[in-house]
Amino acid sequence: MKKLLTVLMIAFIGIISTQANTSYHLDDAAIDDMFAKAEMVGINHMEPLAPLADMGYAGQTYFEENKDPLVAFLLSWFLGYLGIHRAYMGTSTGTIVAYILTGGGCGIVWTIDWIMLLIGVMNNDISQYIDNPRFFMW
Repeated sequence: MKKLLTVLMIAFIGIISTQANTSYHLDDAAIDDMFAKAEMVGINHMEPLAPLADMGYAGQTYFEENKDPLVAFLLSWFLGYLGIHRAYMGTSTGTIVAYILTGGGCGIVWTIDWIMLLIGVMNNDISQYIDNPRFFMW
């Protein structure tokens, strides 16, 4: 039965592949016209996006001074097991993925993060946790 099913599947795929229309046509004149009308844009001409040009350099978040301890604490309270509070504070992507895969370190790391952020809310300072690449941010 398995052999019959395999033969039928191969025959079905063969019939479908012969019926597929794979002819492509590129209009070279239209492509050349599109590039002729294009405008060269450099980073200096993008004034509204100029603040974004600095993002990501030297491992620092551009909006570092705008991280609110209360927002980080609330994110940790409601979505801490997903590491959303760590993403808000600028933690590296690999750390966030590890946080998600382990469920916030089986809840242990998440709980300690929550306590540390609670202390940060009371002191109004979470600067030591911003852009922290370690899994254990404390």
